[in-house]
Amino acid sequence: MQTQEMALLIQDGVLLPGGRLEIRVVSPCDLSMIARVLKGHYQLAFAALKANSELPCYITATRCNIIDFNQLADNSLSIVIEGSQRVKILSAAQQRDGSWIARALPCQNWSQEPIAGEFEIISAALEQFYQVNPDLLELYSQVHLEDATWVSQRWLEVLPMYSRDKLVLVEQPNCHKTMDFVLQLLKSHVDV
Repeated sequence: MQTQEMALLIQDGVLLPGGRLEIRVVSPCDLSMIARVLKGHYQLAFAALKANSELPCYITATRCNIIDFNQLADNSLSIVIEGSQRVKILSAAQQRDGSWIARALPCQNWSQEPIAGEFEIISAALEQFYQVNPDLLELYSQVHLEDATWVSQRWLEVLPMYSRDKLVLVEQPNCHKTMDFVLQLLKSHVDV
């Protein structure tokens, strides 16, 4: 696989393939970076912020697409991004305007898998989570509650955990450890 140069959008959070996130873009350097992405100069990668490190982010990131944008009343920009491909950040350089450009290597996404047995609880719990958080559900034109990988990745995006702990699960070869983790978490908080 060939490396690719990508603009880096660095936030305190995780976005995975198939996931969607609405972000408010305020800083001039991020606005100019988004403009360069929309003009086709770079692809966009979303990465979790990593403080006190050589790189400004964790090495596991996600190439994403801007699927919607709106100017807000305060003249900032709201963008909706959708994750498409896992990537590994090999290096990054800060541009004069403060934005980051990275050299990234595409990685294999998790394969789709059906949810079965006791793991169906995880899917049902995610459906309930979206009912309580309709603003997150509105980001999706369709949900895939039958797909263990899709459900696992959405849980990793919304669980209140440190990014470094989420990325330990993200870096696994498939969704199985995440499914086990979320199932144990649910069992520890409710009678299932």
